[in-house]
Amino acid sequence: MPNRLAHETSPYLLQHADNPVDWWPWSGDAFDEARRRGVPVLLSVGYSSCHWCHVMAHESFEDEETAAYLNAHFVSIKVDREERPDVDAVYMEAVQSATGHGGWPMTVFLTADAEPFYFGTYFPPEPRHGMASFRQVLEGVTAAWSDRRDEVGEVAGKIVRDLAGRSLAFGGDGGVPGEEELAQALLALTREYDERHGGFGGAPKFPPSMAVEFLLRHYARTGSDGALQMAADTCAAMARGGMYDQLGGGFARYSVDREWTVPHFEKMLYDNALLCRVYAHLWRATGSEEARRVALETADFMVRELRTEEGGFASALDADSDDGTGRHVEGAFYAWTPGQLVEALGEKDAERAAELFAVTEQGTFEEGASVLQLPSGEADAELKERLFEARARRPRPGRDDKVVAAWNGLAIAALAEAGAYFERPDLVERATEAADLLVRLHMDEAARLSRTSKDGRVGANAGVLEDYADVAEGFLTLAAVTGEGVWLEFAGFLLDIVIDQFVGEGGALYDTADDAERLIRRPQDPTDSATPSGWSAAAGALLSYAAHTGSEAHRTAAEGALGVVRALGPRAPRFIGWGLAVAEALLDGPREAAVVGPDGAAATRELHRTALLATAPGLVVAVGEPGSEEFPLLRDRPLVDGGPAAYVCRNFTCDAPTTDPSDLVRKLGN
Repeated sequence: MPNRLAHETSPYLLQHADNPVDWWPWSGDAFDEARRRGVPVLLSVGYSSCHWCHVMAHESFEDEETAAYLNAHFVSIKVDREERPDVDAVYMEAVQSATGHGGWPMTVFLTADAEPFYFGTYFPPEPRHGMASFRQVLEGVTAAWSDRRDEVGEVAGKIVRDLAGRSLAFGGDGGVPGEEELAQALLALTREYDERHGGFGGAPKFPPSMAVEFLLRHYARTGSDGALQMAADTCAAMARGGMYDQLGGGFARYSVDREWTVPHFEKMLYDNALLCRVYAHLWRATGSEEARRVALETADFMVRELRTEEGGFASALDADSDDGTGRHVEGAFYAWTPGQLVEALGEKDAERAAELFAVTEQGTFEEGASVLQLPSGEADAELKERLFEARARRPRPGRDDKVVAAWNGLAIAALAEAGAYFERPDLVERATEAADLLVRLHMDEAARLSRTSKDGRVGANAGVLEDYADVAEGFLTLAAVTGEGVWLEFAGFLLDIVIDQFVGEGGALYDTADDAERLIRRPQDPTDSATPSGWSAAAGALLSYAAHTGSEAHRTAAEGALGVVRALGPRAPRFIGWGLAVAEALLDGPREAAVVGPDGAAATRELHRTALLATAPGLVVAVGEPGSEEFPLLRDRPLVDGGPAAYVCRNFTCDAPTTDPSDLVRKLGN
């Protein structure tokens, strides 16, 4: 019989619905049950595309004997970290504090008051490499709970007190970052830059999307050739390596080596949304044909592989798939042997493909297989198409169909901009459809967001700060591209909630709302990881909305949130890249471009496109008919000599309107 997880919307939880473990979802009822029975809680946190989560599930949670022990001695709670990032963040902080490292699956033992007292990640089914087996851990926790309950309670209480004392105080009192802090951040990034292979630091190497966005904005504002070079070389290295899917477009999660050769193969919506936008912005700054190709291929990948029937975007593709023999193997869908190339292309073309894609007899991956790379940077369209068609006949990786509001906000921004830049109205349509889904399904009548949905059914978990911020960012971008003011209005609703529910003392931000479920600590993290932190994303959206509307409240909230960038940017720029990018926009104004003219007129379209293609950091763009009330920036903006015109303003000062696109380029440059 399925357990309680059968009623959930999370694909990760549903994967465990047939386990013999008597799983509970995160709920007050689960902790009440632990209190009633007098047993501890096992909290297991993972996500659908996590390789080691699947391994531990197969080894332990599908094992009848292990399940029986768990059911007798614990209340077991399973959490999808992508659905409950607040729960994940609080207990991951405890794990990292206690053990010095973290990761998933995360395994935490709690009291009935949700206080943690023992931690770990993956545990094997038998002792291995100095690690205790999962059964040994369970028996040890049971013994401690039975024989030393007071000691367990003391440990748990101390951990909770330590966590509670960690609230951040980086607010507006410290001031906003200025030229000096941004220059120091650039210098710190330069020190960590890998001049040989691009990117920052060593292996494993993650795509530095937010840091690259900062570098591009810094170049746009200052003309720093060094900043542009680091951004361009990093993007070229990633695009030519194995982390990028050379056949189908889109990026894997990270590279296990510093050369970008072998990836961890799961493909996440958020990575691809962020990287699509970065490559589009690189093209905008340089005209790089490679950047254009990668941006479009990545956009097409998201639409082709991740779009759901409801019009939103699924969270991820798994790293593993059937290798054709019944084994589930990481990278099986993507890696090639020379023999497989011959089978798909014939001897002559296979030889050409092996040279083009760096496929060797020894292999660059496992068991003689190679991950396709493109060292030359120049693809052969015919070979790509034939290999893509051959690969399509392989068993496909699984897909996590969960629609996450924040990540869809990132995808909306990326697709809207790519569609506008590269004159692909179909991509703008896909962005609009995803935005419609978020409004229709994820947003209630009070503009409160639900974090997830699946198959058109909304999940029970409340949106967190990154959901409000990233969805607002997507709506603001869509407003600029489409000229539909309703998206500005929806962004305003969300950002008003940010100010009302998420802003704390001194301008600091929290990841959960004031009225959210109370955990052992209210999570608060300003640092970027795989995605912009909710803190930095909120600062950016608040700043853009203030530029659109003149709202002092939103500008003040944005500046208050940027105090943390002043503190952390010079010391840890890789981990606050989006905050640095927002700080670049603040230093530049940001500028505002209002284009007025008849809808559909060629001259209006040209001025609008010129404004969208400007590189001024954080530039906000409004377009509409004369006298339009949809955008505050369009008010009192008449036509010039009866024709379309563009008005450019910055810091409460406006230039004379222009009807000439080349003059608009000058006004929006330095």
